[in-house]
Amino acid sequence: MRKSISLVVAALVLATAVGLAQGPEIQDQITASGQTAIRTAIEQVAPAVVRIEAARRVSTWWDELMDDPFLRRFFGEPDQDGRLVTSVGSGFIIEEQGNYYVLTNAHVVQDAESVKITAQDGRELPADIVGSDTLLDLAVLALRDGNALIPAPLGDSTQLRIGDWVIAIGNPLGLSHTVTLGIVSALDRAVPRPDGGGYFRRMIQTDAAINPGNSGGPLVSAYGEVVGMNTLIARSTRAGVAVEGINFAVPISEIRRVLPGLIAEGVVTRAWLGVYIQDITPAMERQFGVRAGTGVLISDTVRDAPAREAGLRSGDVIVAIDDRPVGNTDELQSEIMYRNVGETVQVRIIRDGVELDVPVTLAARPDEATLAATPPAIEEGVEAFGLRVSTIPPAVREQYGLHTDSGVFVTAVEPGSRAHWSGLERGDIVLEVNRTPVEGVSGWEELVEELDEDADVMLTILRAGRTLYLVLR
Repeated sequence: MRKSISLVVAALVLATAVGLAQGPEIQDQITASGQTAIRTAIEQVAPAVVRIEAARRVSTWWDELMDDPFLRRFFGEPDQDGRLVTSVGSGFIIEEQGNYYVLTNAHVVQDAESVKITAQDGRELPADIVGSDTLLDLAVLALRDGNALIPAPLGDSTQLRIGDWVIAIGNPLGLSHTVTLGIVSALDRAVPRPDGGGYFRRMIQTDAAINPGNSGGPLVSAYGEVVGMNTLIARSTRAGVAVEGINFAVPISEIRRVLPGLIAEGVVTRAWLGVYIQDITPAMERQFGVRAGTGVLISDTVRDAPAREAGLRSGDVIVAIDDRPVGNTDELQSEIMYRNVGETVQVRIIRDGVELDVPVTLAARPDEATLAATPPAIEEGVEAFGLRVSTIPPAVREQYGLHTDSGVFVTAVEPGSRAHWSGLERGDIVLEVNRTPVEGVSGWEELVEELDEDADVMLTILRAGRTLYLVLR
């Protein structure tokens, strides 16, 4: 297969060199070679693509009404809990250690009472859910009968480049074994999860048409190898603007790393530092003494997590793990999460211009729902002028691109106070007091303690992305 692609490239180079002197004949040969390569890639993977129908119960208004014990006294217990609905998705067959499995998205089979798998030849295959991983939105189903099945060849998604051809195969809108063609539009995308619980990381972006029902199906390279699992469709921006051709797939190399453990245990256990992190930008280089792309900033730490217990803190910049450099958040996460829980690593940091090695014993990473519900530790500052302030939440700091020493977050404004009459609002970020930068909560306290309650004060604030100057009345 790779040889046929090489022939296509060679033909293109040859055609350019001779200036297409041979006219339409050479162009026809190039087109035919390209079509042959794509068809061959589809033929290699399509037999492994399956249709997945997952049946689950959903609550109706009557079920919710009958949750009231008082009404149950009069109407009795309901005959059934909810109604049964069926959703359609995609998946693909793989072979792992001599056994056949189906890979699909976890959300396709979530809470399913039963799962029906239909192969390309029309056979219905009995299967059991082995396990799932919410971080990658991955589920593994074990096939009880693998006779005459053709597993999909798995590729190496780390070798993908922007502009590579890719093919999506699946069951969009219930239309079985639909094939679409596109290119890799971008790599290593961080994409917000639809449920608001954090981000998908290192996603492949493609313009190959993907629609509901494609979820869990393979994204295939022009070499006829699976390089990703189609997972997410972008249909509109937060402002409601419709978009097309922006779709995302989980890299197959990420899936392959967790597959053995997921099959053996039913869950994926990852190691965890317990830090909120962000990339160093050029604007931060001077403050932290680290060049952009050569370290990862800790914006906050999680209470009772390994990092805080080891002494890591907000403002530290992680530059290496066990002498292995980490230049961005993705590199740090990859370096940590695939290590063993309980392993001790040497975390090299830059703190106030000084390089330190800090030993940290890794814990097990909580699930995504727990992480999303775990607030970072918030330090409160002294109240002044009717303002109550705290450290800036990591999500807000990331939204505005602020480094850890910039400003404080307004958590409350006392009615009738100077701050209230001057227009301060909850959620404002105070950047300066009388044009002096506020260096976090400690900086706020140092500045306001020097001022009388009725002193002339001008605050520089950040609100909805705009900088405002407010004079306290």
